[in-house]
Amino acid sequence: MSVQSVDHVALLPAYLAAATAVLVLVTDLMLARPGLTRAVAGLGALATAAGAALMGAGGERGTFCVEADCSYVFGGRAALVGALFALLTLAVLGLSGGHLRAGRAPAGEYCFLLTCAMTGGVVLGAAGDLITLIVALETLTLPLYVLVGLRRGSLASAEAAITFFVVSVVATTVSLLGAALLYAVTGELHLGRLGTLLAERPDLHDLPLTAAAATLLLLGLAFKVAAVPFHAWAPATYDGAPLPVAAYLSTASKLGGVVALLAVVTAALPADLTGPVLALLAVLTMTVGNLVALRQRRTVRLLAWSSVAQAGYILAPLGALALTAGRTGEARAGAYAAALAYAVFFVLLELAAFAGVTALRPADADGGTLDDLRGAARRHPWLGAGLGLALIGLAGLPPGLAGLFAKVTVVRSLLDGGAGWLALVVAVNAVIGLAYYLRLTARLYAPPAGAGAASAPGAGRGAAAVLVVASVVAVVVGFAPQLVLDLAAR
Repeated sequence: MSVQSVDHVALLPAYLAAATAVLVLVTDLMLARPGLTRAVAGLGALATAAGAALMGAGGERGTFCVEADCSYVFGGRAALVGALFALLTLAVLGLSGGHLRAGRAPAGEYCFLLTCAMTGGVVLGAAGDLITLIVALETLTLPLYVLVGLRRGSLASAEAAITFFVVSVVATTVSLLGAALLYAVTGELHLGRLGTLLAERPDLHDLPLTAAAATLLLLGLAFKVAAVPFHAWAPATYDGAPLPVAAYLSTASKLGGVVALLAVVTAALPADLTGPVLALLAVLTMTVGNLVALRQRRTVRLLAWSSVAQAGYILAPLGALALTAGRTGEARAGAYAAALAYAVFFVLLELAAFAGVTALRPADADGGTLDDLRGAARRHPWLGAGLGLALIGLAGLPPGLAGLFAKVTVVRSLLDGGAGWLALVVAVNAVIGLAYYLRLTARLYAPPAGAGAASAPGAGRGAAAVLVVASVVAVVVGFAPQLVLDLAAR
């Protein structure tokens, strides 16, 4: 057994993210200027994204390796994930201007926690073993407990933070128990070694302990993507959190859960153990999410239930693997690419949706009710158009081509794998989703019933800038979806 030296070049994106968090803390302690602290955090996030992209272009590099198996592997997919986390952090900093200017949260602590979460996300994309994966996922999640409850004077924010903390701790415990049982069965923690061993030893699949370990690990990670029946925390937490933090939960936090789940399913666990569980979770998640979203009257809760439903579409390609002949490496890679591509499209459109709501609401207000946005697009045409484009994209309709291609990618992956029935479930749920997305979009352009909160947006230029950039990128990838599909397939 040979242990290689540490490759500090491979760790550059993680170093940049961690250094950003430290620099933000030092800047706040020494200068105590909220605007400067936020600027430092934004520049650090931008540098982290650039570092991830640069490393991704240079090929795959691994470190903390034992022979051919590495605990940290930075390549094309890790670069995509790392850059996404950094850019999402930058976007949420842009959305946070009104919240911080209103003094509802201390800027130093807020930016420090946000950049700490970014560090966990960057490492997560490169995790090569179960310990690194779970530690990175918790590094992403732990700061969010505080961020959710950091809204001064809000009882709903404190309740949301406690709910999020309690349920998340239980989910982490379940994940760790599953990982420990897998180690007891196989004696391995590296994802590649686990996958190879379980492929070569089909007799291990019949052990009750193996099935229990795989199920526990999957269920623990399913919490992070708010998959049914582990979804109950999401609507209350999103609605109680400040709008920028809710945006981060719905995009970066969910992306972290998706990346962790994809890494375990495609590299470590056999399809005959994971497929039935994931297929069931996918059907329940998309169906329950869409049906409950139909009844929502609060904007953030509607987006939260929509986010639950979208998680079902992401899980569908992975759930189809064991139900078809798709047990080859090529089939696994195709399912991975379809799920990751959908996650990227969804995160982009969800960010635009939250940016639109933030831009149309008064400074530091919550998401309000659907009636609070009635006529908002008439008062503020460009902001309303950006939010409408995001909602149409999430529904999978033109001109929101990014969302349309996302659903086409998933359905095609299911049909190629022979899981036509699951493709039909996805199609039916997509039709159900049209009802609430179009209802909210129509309300934006409805004649206003009176002077509403939407008549005085106060989030500032930051939220408007994030909405514009997210909308432009959504249009670009809608016309050139291969840009995302090629990156996801690398």
